[in-house]
Amino acid sequence: MARGDVRPTGKERFFDEDEIIVSKTDLTGKLTYANEVFLKIADYTEAEVIGMPHSMIRHPDMPRAVFALLWESIQAGQEIFAYVVNLAKNGDHYWVLAHVTPTVDARGTITGFHSNRRVPDRKAVDTVRTLYARLRAEETRHADRRAGLEASRALLDKELAAAGLSYHEFVWTLAPATV
Repeated sequence: MARGDVRPTGKERFFDEDEIIVSKTDLTGKLTYANEVFLKIADYTEAEVIGMPHSMIRHPDMPRAVFALLWESIQAGQEIFAYVVNLAKNGDHYWVLAHVTPTVDARGTITGFHSNRRVPDRKAVDTVRTLYARLRAEETRHADRRAGLEASRALLDKELAAAGLSYHEFVWTLAPATV
């Protein structure tokens, strides 16, 4: 089933606190590995995902500006933590706190990307959902997709600057205090 055929159901899926969703992609974002937790929560088989773009699980409520920031970071050889809402095969959604890193060879050349996703804090999801809705509204306000992306990224940068935070710092302000 192509991602464009999947319509959000509005129903949220959850995975256990002790589970970690893991996937790996090549340099173009095509899946080269997906663990059992990924397959279970997204409701795909390994044969359905390997070789497919990781964007196959992208939820339409996920701002393109955040993905642009994510790609800029990992292509520059940096890791990034991000709150992401994904779309399962049947249209259900699930929130994750993603840690995405470049995979490098012995020479330090980026050969792909690796992502671990954990259960996010629910208060953090509420905060992020509100921000992401504003970013998506800005993206869809523009008929031209590129202009929408640029406007949404400018809004994200403006909100982060007003808070005196980078996106990375913003993500960690939402993390619950550890005991």
